[in-house]
Amino acid sequence: MRHTIICITTTLLGLCPGVWSYAQERAVKPDTLQSAETSGYRSDSTARQPLTINQRRARRGLTDRHTLFVPKGQWVFGGTASYSTHSNDNYRFLIVDDINSRGYTFQVSTMVAYALHDNMAVGARFTYSRSLLKLDKARLKFGDDESGVELSAKDFYTLRHNYTTALIWRQYIPLGRNKRFALFNEMSLSAGASQSKFANDSPVKGTYQTGVELGIGVSPGIVAFATNNMAVEVNVGVMGINYSHIKQVHNQVREGDLKTSMMNFKVNIFSIGLGMSFYL
Repeated sequence: MRHTIICITTTLLGLCPGVWSYAQERAVKPDTLQSAETSGYRSDSTARQPLTINQRRARRGLTDRHTLFVPKGQWVFGGTASYSTHSNDNYRFLIVDDINSRGYTFQVSTMVAYALHDNMAVGARFTYSRSLLKLDKARLKFGDDESGVELSAKDFYTLRHNYTTALIWRQYIPLGRNKRFALFNEMSLSAGASQSKFANDSPVKGTYQTGVELGIGVSPGIVAFATNNMAVEVNVGVMGINYSHIKQVHNQVREGDLKTSMMNFKVNIFSIGLGMSFYL
């Protein structure tokens, strides 16, 4: 009787290979072992081991390259430009009276980058800015006419040039499976130089100064494709380390020196940038 049961069982397993495979799988992988996808552990033939840091980071999706936004080998060209002017005629601002001035500010920035890997690019950025201010007169008054204090300025002139070159690294983070919008984080290492001229009074007294600047910055942003190759970008500085050294000569006689350093971990609304880029 015992031999008959064994024979019948063997025959059924031979006729149903799926049953035999399922029995083998249950023997190798019991119910107590969960998948690494849900438990945070990976299983092999010997023991359960924790996932590595890279594997856990991949599960977060930030390094998932299945959603391709910027493919490897693509060139990125972009730039921004801004121009503003002002003119005041006997204008009053708070406690400053009789402002007569005019001036402008111009800035242009170009960027080129190359995608070394999917959704990651490295490149360079060049920025040039120029600003001019001519102040004919302005009066600052505290208190009343009899006991108050009054300060005035006239015939003031300043012109400033600034050149900056930066190496940049970008990591794109697609928003889900969307291929039109993505976040990006841009890190930059910059170096620049500046020239400034100041003159006031009559006869003219002037100051000439030169400076160098070094900086490290982090600027996250968002990019949106308007067409297949053209995109609009918005970024803002949230962290930076800057160092500057300025030398000046007043009336070609006296010399001055200024060194400043700054570290910030806050949103800088003055560094918000809006530009256009082309992905070729």
